[in-house]
Amino acid sequence: METKTADAPKTLLDAVRYFAAPDACLDHMVEARWPDGVTCPTCGSRDVSFISTRRIWKCKEPHDHRQFSAKVGTIFEDSPLGLDKWLPTVWMVINCKNGISSYELGRALGVTQKSAWFMAHRVRYALQTGSFMKMAGEVEADETFIGGKARFMHKAKRAAKIRGTGGMDKSAVMGLLERHGPDGHSRVKVKHVPNVRRKTLAPEVRAHVELGASVYTDALNSYDGLADAYTHGVIDHAEAYVKGRVHTNGMENFWTLLKRAIKGTYVSVEPFHLFRYLDEESFRFNTRKQTDGKRFADILPSVIGKRLTYDQLIGKKAGIATA
Repeated sequence: METKTADAPKTLLDAVRYFAAPDACLDHMVEARWPDGVTCPTCGSRDVSFISTRRIWKCKEPHDHRQFSAKVGTIFEDSPLGLDKWLPTVWMVINCKNGISSYELGRALGVTQKSAWFMAHRVRYALQTGSFMKMAGEVEADETFIGGKARFMHKAKRAAKIRGTGGMDKSAVMGLLERHGPDGHSRVKVKHVPNVRRKTLAPEVRAHVELGASVYTDALNSYDGLADAYTHGVIDHAEAYVKGRVHTNGMENFWTLLKRAIKGTYVSVEPFHLFRYLDEESFRFNTRKQTDGKRFADILPSVIGKRLTYDQLIGKKAGIATA
């Protein structure tokens, strides 16, 4: 098979046209997954033959599962849908600036809403980076709450869910933003946390920020005690929002983007799945200076070696994907 990197899509229209051809989809996956030649995912052997009529390979070594497709060992495995639907799905999830709902995705692909919802979550699973590189320089730390507003709820639902004020009954999210990261642009790390107490937030800062960095927070008491390891600047929003370099406006900007996607596109996000939407939004933010084609090319290898079943997704079966 001949790869066609030069013809790789650069826009959504390009992607729809390019991936409409099964051979183009297969060539693209092979180049992303096996740049040095196809190998058996079971034994690693290069002695494989291509069955063109079925677009699969067969390993010549004696073992189980000798036949395999390009989807085996990826987030696409066991899906009856072809790569002509999967690859445009990846494109839309990572490139639509405010996200794309499962209803809209289903209509665009010609699949059910349930299938589109499952597909989008598989893509979000591929966006989990798991990076161990700590933030340095100037870092903003902030927190927010995600959840429906009481005034928009039905009276019965409001009575059942709302038992207090402020962030009660909402999901707490903590974020860190490194100003002018390795590529010259700010990058974020966000996490769904159980609460915004000191024993929760302070360890997150220490775990993800290098010692000696400048850390800027608001006046929340949960950030007290960081001065022993960091240059800790505090901005009291009751007095001002900016004092020289001390502010959290970068994280506030990210919260605006996140909530615009959740409230405007997804409408309702269960706390159990919230971390997946955080992964999606932080990925788009951190790669915002890339072109759509470059973002797609960079993320495609991340679909390999990851698996998310429907039972794991809905919590019926334990697995790393639901952690």
